[in-house]
Amino acid sequence: MRRVVLAIVSTVASLVLLLSFKTHNPSVATPPAATSNATGNTSTGSSSTGSSTSTGGSTGASGTKTVTGDAVDTRYGPVQVQVTVTDGKVTNATAVEYPVTDPRDAQINAYAIPALNQEAVQSGTAGIDMISGATYTSEGYIQSLQSALNKAGA
Repeated sequence: MRRVVLAIVSTVASLVLLLSFKTHNPSVATPPAATSNATGNTSTGSSSTGSSTSTGGSTGASGTKTVTGDAVDTRYGPVQVQVTVTDGKVTNATAVEYPVTDPRDAQINAYAIPALNQEAVQSGTAGIDMISGATYTSEGYIQSLQSALNKAGA
């Protein structure tokens, strides 16, 4: 009889503890788009990471083109890259759209996007290394980067 009472009390106590457990749900603000310039410095601007559908470019007097690649759908959301090419060399790379709706996506992309931007500028091609832990974002970034480079003629 004591064992039955002990089992019931243990079960009730376990259920109470389980149901009173509160998970931590951090609020995550949308991080600004990260950019990387020709010197390899990474900065964040105040531009939005929302959808950007412009695919055209602008040409300056020094042969500078800014082109936005195709948005590539990944498992966690679209990734879209914008590059600036000056005289055939990539001088700036910016991810204008990437997954940030889930707190884990925002956390991963907070370190992955600046690293991908910097590698794109340093490499000047879409042949860049993927970021460990951000496989889907890296794949989408590389495909969008290649699209932008094709449009820029680089």
